[in-house]
Amino acid sequence: MTKPTIIVAPDPRLKQRAMPVARVDGEIRQLMDGMLDAMYAANGVGLAAPQVGVLKRIIVVDTSQPEEAPEPHRMVNPEIVWTSDDSIRREEGCLSLPEHYAEVTRPERIRVRYLDAENEIRELEAGGLLARCVQHEIDHLEGTLFVDHISSLKRNIILRKLTKTKRMAPVPA
Repeated sequence: MTKPTIIVAPDPRLKQRAMPVARVDGEIRQLMDGMLDAMYAANGVGLAAPQVGVLKRIIVVDTSQPEEAPEPHRMVNPEIVWTSDDSIRREEGCLSLPEHYAEVTRPERIRVRYLDAENEIRELEAGGLLARCVQHEIDHLEGTLFVDHISSLKRNIILRKLTKTKRMAPVPA
């Protein structure tokens, strides 16, 4: 499979809700591998299938540091089954909103249930960057962008800049 192309906002596909996956098979595993390739190539830490134009409930995440061995998480039909009462406000960015960042408040710890690459049900409890990244990517499955968590004024400024950048981009031959 060729490496998928990451969609840049504003794009109506990023606002659509993804559909559940019936079963993890070779095609889904291939999609997840392609998503990881695209994510790594863009120096990202997470990517959701809607960001590559596939409306399926699939995310990939890898928060390992560059000097560490990769630790990719492949999650199909992820759902948050528990969140901590403690929240934390941190800066977020997104591969679909390149070069734009804003502070977002999210639960500090979560537990997520999902199907892994072998179609087995798993649960993962996470904190820190991994918890934030999983929550961010699950938002994408609902058609929610990180800018939907900030003020409408800041959101509109970011989206106008992205629209202008897209208009000025050269058309591929």
